[in-house]
Amino acid sequence: MGLQSKLKVDANFSMSSMTDIIFLLLIFFMLTASFITPSGLKVNLPSSASTSIVMQNVSVTVTKDMQFSVNDKRVAREDIKKELEVALQGNPGSVILHIDKDVPSEYLIEVAGIAASLEANVTVAAKPK
Repeated sequence: MGLQSKLKVDANFSMSSMTDIIFLLLIFFMLTASFITPSGLKVNLPSSASTSIVMQNVSVTVTKDMQFSVNDKRVAREDIKKELEVALQGNPGSVILHIDKDVPSEYLIEVAGIAASLEANVTVAAKPK
């Protein structure tokens, strides 16, 4: 007697649709994530009425304790030009200045002048009001 059913259910589970969803979520979160890399040093930025997001190539930070750093690498004040030359490597890009609001403006102007002499676009980081 042939009483066996001809309709058999396949018990295999395909993971291809699950991986497609995971990759789509990964791409979504990568594209919507913030592209701003925070500075490793604690800096109290000044406020500004209008701020814009700029992709940074090089970051220069000056803390209220007068500690200078280029791309989170601590440097002496005299070595800022040499470190900026190495960081830019003949390719003028953008330099973002993270200057604490308690730092005298002469240091801001000095570092901005060094970056401008290397033909870099200088931008001062600020937090929105």
